[in-house]
Amino acid sequence: MSEKIWISVCEYHDLLPDTGLCALVNKKQVALFNSRRLNEVFAVSNYDPIGEANVLSRGILGSIGDEIVVASPLYKQHFNLRTGECLEKPEYNIAVYPVRVEDGLVQVQI
Repeated sequence: MSEKIWISVCEYHDLLPDTGLCALVNKKQVALFNSRRLNEVFAVSNYDPIGEANVLSRGILGSIGDEIVVASPLYKQHFNLRTGECLEKPEYNIAVYPVRVEDGLVQVQI
């Protein structure tokens, strides 16, 4: 089994607060979000399994109760950015990736 490594994706200041950004990491589209309210960066799959398109980086960041979510721009389902679970249809989920900020760089582990 191969060891997962941290891959630098962009500079932290490239991530606008409360807005998504898409990056290609190891041939996978990753949606990155910078939550101003939580002062936290999230990395998830950009692929919406319900709409069957790579669009989640264009979704709206928000919260439902205590859960931080992205609303898909297609059919408006909400995906939990910590667990990947779809709130409206739990049988669907998206990949969630470890992410960190080191020396001003956003790094993802895939």
